[in-house]
Amino acid sequence: DDVIDYGYTTVDEMTILNVRPNEYLRKMAAVLREAAEKLHLGILRLQDYPHVALDHATRAKKLENMAESIYREALADLFEGPEDVHHIVYMLKMREIYRHLSNAADRGDEAANIIGNIVVKMM
Repeated sequence: DDVIDYGYTTVDEMTILNVRPNEYLRKMAAVLREAAEKLHLGILRLQDYPHVALDHATRAKKLENMAESIYREALADLFEGPEDVHHIVYMLKMREIYRHLSNAADRGDEAANIIGNIVVKMM
């Protein structure tokens, strides 16, 4: 639920801040979508196939790490060097948007941990 909330918040703030998606946002969104799919599959398999559910959760955690790597790369590129005051404003807007997606990835990681904990308790 938190992952979806961060997704909605990201879209809302992109609209409010008049920010268009760039390559980093597209990459992060694609990775987050795949992680959400893995979490969904993990939940579906939890009862009957706990080991398969754990595999999906593990893959979701790896995707979260990938999203965080893209986030750090995006920030490094963003803060390469301000050109003027308009660029500084853009930097602040984009940092906020990137942070929302990073937070979504963190919540996905927490969900994967919960799936893993459930599997351990089932054994």
